[in-house]
Amino acid sequence: MKNLKVTTAILVIAFIGFTAMSCKDGKKEVSNDEMHSEMNHDNSDGHHDGEENEMAMSDDQNGSSENILKDYFNLKDALVADDESKGKELGAILVESLDNLDVSKYTDDQKSELNDIIVDATEHAEHISESPMEHQREHFKILSKDVTDMVAITGTENTLYEQFCPMYDKGSAWLSMSKDVKNPYYGSKMLTCGKVQKEIN
Repeated sequence: MKNLKVTTAILVIAFIGFTAMSCKDGKKEVSNDEMHSEMNHDNSDGHHDGEENEMAMSDDQNGSSENILKDYFNLKDALVADDESKGKELGAILVESLDNLDVSKYTDDQKSELNDIIVDATEHAEHISESPMEHQREHFKILSKDVTDMVAITGTENTLYEQFCPMYDKGSAWLSMSKDVKNPYYGSKMLTCGKVQKEIN
């Protein structure tokens, strides 16, 4: 009986210690979980915080650059949330959006440039759909450059922010619809590492 009490006391102390340690990162985890849930759901009060919500698409926009941007931002949010399986799923969705881009309204030179961008971006989106998180982030860096180059030609209906992290791979950029920095290259490890370096209208 005495041994049972001692064992129980040890387990209680261990549990309290574990709980205290877990709470240190709890705030970051909650913010990541909340942001992850915003990627796919509207808030019940009608207020929209997530980038996907701000870029809600109608069916007739399938094949537009805005649809590619929506899927790109969803992928970015999955990387911010350290969600490898969601990253793979969204990488595959982005491949489809890239494949559906309608370039018919652009000049011949723009069509040629866009086709080159889409080929390269598709390759990186495919890699993301099949890779672990570390490699998803490596391919996301080049994918972000491709998407930025696409926006330079197609324009955007929304104000975008090019953000930059000096720490990842000698400096890496990405696009966001918010000025708030949420780093897709480090996720919860260094969530706010970076700065806005350019506004795209």
